[in-house]
Amino acid sequence: MNWITNYVRPRINSIFSRREVPENLWKKCDECGTMLFHRELSDNQNVCTNCGHHMHITPRDRFVALFDAGIFAEVKVPEPVVDPLKFRDQKRYPDRMRAAQKKTGEKEAMLVATGEIGRTPIVACAQDFSFMGGSMGMYVGNAIIAAAQEAVKLHRPLVLFSAAGGARMQEGILSLMQMPRTTVAVQMLKEAGLPYIVVLTHPTTGGVTASYAMLGDVHISEPNALICFAGPRVIEQTIREKLPDGFQRAEYLLDHGMLDRVVARTDMRDELITILRMLLNLPPQVHGDLPAPEPVAAIEQDDTPPEPAAEADAKPE
Repeated sequence: MNWITNYVRPRINSIFSRREVPENLWKKCDECGTMLFHRELSDNQNVCTNCGHHMHITPRDRFVALFDAGIFAEVKVPEPVVDPLKFRDQKRYPDRMRAAQKKTGEKEAMLVATGEIGRTPIVACAQDFSFMGGSMGMYVGNAIIAAAQEAVKLHRPLVLFSAAGGARMQEGILSLMQMPRTTVAVQMLKEAGLPYIVVLTHPTTGGVTASYAMLGDVHISEPNALICFAGPRVIEQTIREKLPDGFQRAEYLLDHGMLDRVVARTDMRDELITILRMLLNLPPQVHGDLPAPEPVAAIEQDDTPPEPAAEADAKPE
């Protein structure tokens, strides 16, 4: 038995040999280029720990971070007609839908759920930009109507997270019809006296901005989110002028009165709890995931002075 060949060499090779590392363990920040460990990034809700850049997050991951203990119940959305216009460009519309469903693992571009945040019951819906650009089709219109009806039925506020490139071209005029449909759904909430809060995320553009995304009672945005109807490049080409720095970004719109707040994603849950409890005329939340204590009635005090204690008969020796 050769000790060097059979033991030492394999040992050295095992130490210095190249190990296979899965590709999804690290992700590069699009803004600063920092390599971020996937668990650290997930724990920080897909916000770069170095520069604070907000990356894409799926509706399910958003709801897990939003709702108490990550528990929520999905609301069923009526299914629309599949491919009503028989649309085809480079691919058939059903083929694009199947590819998007396989990529995201979701049925469509919007998820509707009910649950509690800070012991405050709400209805929430969120768009998924990775599903065909979060485009607004008939399903998205049905989802918003279903969310509004559920909120009215349960008498709960509605919180909507928008992220879309606009209307879905494969559904043509049927997609544009979702703008008045969703406007009517928002009006249902207002008539019921229920708060409607919109959280605009990157990007929110086109017909979504022109309808339900700008009809909220309170408008909050994540930092540096693009919010517009037509994009900056289209406007520059149209007016042939250089636009200001940060034009149509969240901070620019906040300075010009189109937004109420710009809040980081990691602080969004606490911000929403505070606003919702104020609008619902509820006491402030008690930290530690406990409800606010009920006010205690003052104890009536007896003004009669207490009787003096009886003196001991036995005297000390």
